[in-house]
Amino acid sequence: MLVKKAVFPVAGLGTRFLPATKSTPKEMLPLIDKPLVQYVVEEAVASGIEQILFVTGRSKRAIEDHFDISFELESLLYDKGKDAELSQVRDIAEMVNIFYVRQKQALGLGHAILCAKEFIGNEPFAVLLGDDIIDGKKPCLGQLLDVYRKYRGPVLALERVPMENISSYGCVAANTISDRVYEVVDMVEKPKQEDAPSDLAIIGRYILTPDIFPILEKQEPGKGGEIQLTDAIKTLARDEAIYGCRFEGIRHDCGDKLGFLKATVDMALKREEFNGDFEKFLRERLDCIKG
Repeated sequence: MLVKKAVFPVAGLGTRFLPATKSTPKEMLPLIDKPLVQYVVEEAVASGIEQILFVTGRSKRAIEDHFDISFELESLLYDKGKDAELSQVRDIAEMVNIFYVRQKQALGLGHAILCAKEFIGNEPFAVLLGDDIIDGKKPCLGQLLDVYRKYRGPVLALERVPMENISSYGCVAANTISDRVYEVVDMVEKPKQEDAPSDLAIIGRYILTPDIFPILEKQEPGKGGEIQLTDAIKTLARDEAIYGCRFEGIRHDCGDKLGFLKATVDMALKREEFNGDFEKFLRERLDCIKG
């Protein structure tokens, strides 16, 4: 069965970006001229996703407004003859079918996925986290879908990370199947460095089957007192094979302030309108720092 649905858990409060996120959803922070979440939606659409469910919370209305039609703005742009801008705005509202459900309590990523149960039904589905902006020749989710089509089982996006940072991630023990493809044999959520089975970290892209929902319904709270998706996938692995895809591309952790700054620089340097002057500016600043 083809994967045509995706779940975006966006109910988090984004406390690492306070005070900016006091009234603005973290997912709507602008990376140059687009909000973070739009980059991830575009990745999903480019990978063949046709329906997206946002699992939202209170104060996330800006996300709904962004992907909705804006009659007043479109009328203004039309009257002023700003055809390029009008096309951009219309494309955002028309790129994919979007649905919404509220996660009424912040009980963890696993609980957020469980909120999507009725929307997903009996289909395989993707999960994309808006913190991770992944820039590659082929969309990261598309790479996972290639693995899913071949092996017909859940797939996790994997990335090698420095061991001193492994405690910030779920990580896996895995056997190599082929270049960049693994069979996952164990998972640990945010382990201490000495307890980590490898340097392969789980990144915010997943292909899952509806078999995960009965497990999530019974899942006890784990690390941080939350219902952890990693724990549920580990339980699922007792009955079916779980695969990992070490994707090709550059990941920017935009849930972290430094990662957000790095993403801004990297993405700006790729833009023709900025790269010459912006690169010159950066070199001048580096020269000043060096004294």
